[in-house]
Amino acid sequence: MVEVIVKELPERPRPGEEVQLPNGEFVRVRHVGIPWLLPPRKVCNDPECPWHGHLSVRGQVFTVTVESIRGRSATVVHEWLHYNPKYKRYERRRKKIHVRAPPCIDIKPGDVVYIGETKPLAKSIRYVIIGRNEDVTEAKPKILRVEQ
Repeated sequence: MVEVIVKELPERPRPGEEVQLPNGEFVRVRHVGIPWLLPPRKVCNDPECPWHGHLSVRGQVFTVTVESIRGRSATVVHEWLHYNPKYKRYERRRKKIHVRAPPCIDIKPGDVVYIGETKPLAKSIRYVIIGRNEDVTEAKPKILRVEQ
């Protein structure tokens, strides 16, 4: 096991920057592929972190609520609406999901976070927390050309 070191920065780093940890190790801030999500203010050297490690995020991305935290993992609740065509109504559904909580993202029960699908990390953990609801920016669309 590698000792995980977390360093808080005065301002949020940009994807592609390299940050030096207190032990002299350099960590590169990656881009997880979601344009409206900003990297966290803290930097860590955890290999299973989507921002600073080697863990890729692919597949589904959900907005969920944190229910409990235990060490490096957490339990979150995903709620959604499902349409029932027989009654022409929507019903509320919910599912508990076990996720990996990186040390660089501060979470507590009740927080609204974004989780992304990743490779299986344990028997029941296939998602990782990639950001909080406060780490969102306004995505600016690119204008390719203007037709007149």
